[in-house]
Amino acid sequence: MKKASAFLSALPCTIVGSLFLVASLVLMIAGVRLPIDPAWVCVLICGYPLVYLAIWRIIFNKGISKISSALMITIAMLAAIFIGELFAAGEVALIMAVGAILEDKTVERAQRGMKALINLAPRQGRRLNNGTEQVIQAEQIVQGDVLRVRPGEVIPADGEILDGDTSIDQSVVTGESLPVNKTVGDQVFCGTLNRFGSVDIRATMVDEDSSLQKLIRMVQEAENNQAPLQRIADRWAAWLVPLVTLLALAVFLISQDIIRAVTIMVVFCPCALVLATPTSVMAAIGQATKHGVIIKSGDALERMGKVDTIAFDKTGTLTEGSPAVSDIIGLAPGTSNETLLSLAASAESRSEHPLGKAVTAQAAQLGLKVQDAQGFQALPGKGVRAQVGDQELFCGNVSWLMALGVAFDGSAIDLP
Repeated sequence: MKKASAFLSALPCTIVGSLFLVASLVLMIAGVRLPIDPAWVCVLICGYPLVYLAIWRIIFNKGISKISSALMITIAMLAAIFIGELFAAGEVALIMAVGAILEDKTVERAQRGMKALINLAPRQGRRLNNGTEQVIQAEQIVQGDVLRVRPGEVIPADGEILDGDTSIDQSVVTGESLPVNKTVGDQVFCGTLNRFGSVDIRATMVDEDSSLQKLIRMVQEAENNQAPLQRIADRWAAWLVPLVTLLALAVFLISQDIIRAVTIMVVFCPCALVLATPTSVMAAIGQATKHGVIIKSGDALERMGKVDTIAFDKTGTLTEGSPAVSDIIGLAPGTSNETLLSLAASAESRSEHPLGKAVTAQAAQLGLKVQDAQGFQALPGKGVRAQVGDQELFCGNVSWLMALGVAFDGSAIDLP
């Protein structure tokens, strides 16, 4: 029964039901009567999941939640069938089906982020055994294994660097937009991307104990424990069902007209709320997306109505996560800022580092000449060196430049 309900609730079946309901309306307007009204198809397709849901809630829900909008619309649909108003019965069933489909779409949006997070989990790793590399599945990695991570590979377990220097993109875990320089003794996290250097690490946390798996579990628990707000139609149904039933019964006893009694039940059906709530949520999510605001679920959107304080994740939310040159401060007398930027862009022209790309992009934007760099060398976690014309250029962090003998005064190091 559950599989049949899921099949009939799907979009293709709902479309088929709606087409037969439209056919019934056309025949009704034309005054044509068929032995079997096409509206029956819509009633059966869209009505079965409705009846199944109403019965399921009566059996398994507790307390007043047994009475829901599904029960109320089921009663109205059956009453309409009883008096021969098949089009009305099909109409209320179709509205409920469309509302359910729209709600499913909002749930899909909420699940996309979880699927993307799970897909970050590494599949393989390179284990070092007596100096030889062995590619193994991530679940085979045990604590204490020595793993080699090459540039462009995902780190398969939390660990400590034993050998090598690199820059690691940790944005999936920390939200940092720039790669973080790492050297011997530094900690690395599962699921992060090794950008530039090859490193050997000792696995300290593996499989379910890794930082990425803990993050996935936290998000899953937040999703599972999140109590969705009841739909307005379901909250109303708790007192609307008995009230409308008594009202319809009173109308029938007074008028002795079953059609009037059923009309009361159909008119009081919360079809507008069933359809309006998910429709408005979908419209709001779609409109927000056009302006670059991603809302993961309808429940999150509803809860925003009660929010008075918001904490933003900076990277990718308030910023684009792409570095750009903000200021050029030259310290060498007689060297203009344009010349300094041109030289730096020439040295960084072959670099894949985000900061190097930002420098070359700024030079291109200003129309500055970028010369061909000879003998280019990128040192992970440090910087780059290159020969531009008759000058040997070094672009990198302060500690590396100081190790090369470049003198800095205090004011230069403290520059923002």
